[in-house]
Amino acid sequence: MSKGTLYIVSAASGTGKTSLLKALLEQTNGISLSVSHTTRDARVGEENGVHYHFVGKNTFHNLIEDGDFLEHAEVFGNFYGTSQSAVERQLNQGEDVILEIDWQGAEQVRKLMPNAVSIFILPPSRDALLSRLQGRGQDSDEIIQGRMNEAVSEMSHYNEFDYIIINDVFDTALDELKAVFAANRLTTARQSDEHSAMIGQLLQ
Repeated sequence: MSKGTLYIVSAASGTGKTSLLKALLEQTNGISLSVSHTTRDARVGEENGVHYHFVGKNTFHNLIEDGDFLEHAEVFGNFYGTSQSAVERQLNQGEDVILEIDWQGAEQVRKLMPNAVSIFILPPSRDALLSRLQGRGQDSDEIIQGRMNEAVSEMSHYNEFDYIIINDVFDTALDELKAVFAANRLTTARQSDEHSAMIGQLLQ
């Protein structure tokens, strides 16, 4: 059985990353989303081990000291991190694993797992991004402007990633995302592992 591939997927808020990944997971076999550890309390409807691994701060800091996190960060007083041992277990079972993280987390992961494939999702324009942020209808103009500023900062790191997908027409962006996964499953290394017996017979 061939080892799975680790994928890093990043985007600015409002770009549609979560919707694209949800559709990808529903329509493509052998892919899973990495479940992060967090010290924050579970929200209504969230399940431990499904949405997050909910742990105490002492447990989280022990995992940091043990060097188990591929990446971790503090956000609004809560800690979030990706367990390297958990990701490695999934990859060794032949499963492709997606890390849905920001550019800073991506930078940390690349240092520890340089073979990870990274994808950055961009909106088609600033106007489109603004419209999507406004479309939620829950935030003040000041908050939306703050998110726009954060988005511009986040998007400036696009050139650190292997692939760029522009989410203008959703179905087109989804097809392009699927194409990245399909192409990486057809590399010589992956196909050699997957079909070693058949290739051996062909070369006898």
